[in-house]
Amino acid sequence: MVDLGSLIRDLMARVLPLAKREPALLLPFDWVKEKVGIRAWRYRGLQEVPLDQIVGSVNRYQDFDRAFFPLHGTSPRLRRIEEAWERGEVLPPVKLYKIGDAYFVEDGHHRVAAARRAGATTIDAEVMEFVPTVPISPTDTPKDILVKAEYAEFLRETGLDELRPGAEITFSELGKYKVLLEHIAVHRYFRGIEEGREIPYGEAVASWYDRVYLPLVEAFRRLGALAHFPGRTEGDLYVWVSEHLYYLREAYGPEVDLEGAVADFVRRFGLDRKAQEP
Repeated sequence: MVDLGSLIRDLMARVLPLAKREPALLLPFDWVKEKVGIRAWRYRGLQEVPLDQIVGSVNRYQDFDRAFFPLHGTSPRLRRIEEAWERGEVLPPVKLYKIGDAYFVEDGHHRVAAARRAGATTIDAEVMEFVPTVPISPTDTPKDILVKAEYAEFLRETGLDELRPGAEITFSELGKYKVLLEHIAVHRYFRGIEEGREIPYGEAVASWYDRVYLPLVEAFRRLGALAHFPGRTEGDLYVWVSEHLYYLREAYGPEVDLEGAVADFVRRFGLDRKAQEP
């Protein structure tokens, strides 16, 4: 006899991630760990973990999708665990690895799957935490992880996180951190000419952040520029407006200021530019 309730749960498990635009596949723990870099690790003991933050696996990321629906059909083991869950049996805690705010299953994939299909919101878990170089979110896609891997490499090369604790530069696209490295190199070169000395790299990084990057970002914030570019970041705008500022000054002279360049860029390329056209 067909279990209608089970069929409905299976359907919802597949449809809801699509409706929420969630990534379809689990993230592989070793791949994420390698890409973002790990500063330290620590045992966090038994915890109650939100199920929607469990988004990856240590060794079974090809067996379940992001909603922990089995990709190769429901197994007898999963059905037994679901039945035990429905009877209210106390199941052993799962074992999870944590990176940032995302969790990866080391042991207990079927228990996580059963809990998700039963509509639970949390699960008991034994947690080992790995502290990443850059923030990791449960909503991150593989592309997001690659961007953050570039960020981790940028921080290793520049030491910006140590020079300016709390500074955070993020992008929505790959390949942009190399642009920042070029900007730092150019800033270092011209400061060296101005001061007649070789500028130590760390000093150049801090100077670029204080005198080039931050003033432009503060202009974005004063003018509310980011609201005109949904899905983008202040880092994205910095790269775009830096180029725009260069061309404006080439055309109209050095008197073009930061806020003028930001306002002109928003007017030309912002989301509501068509409303301003005649």
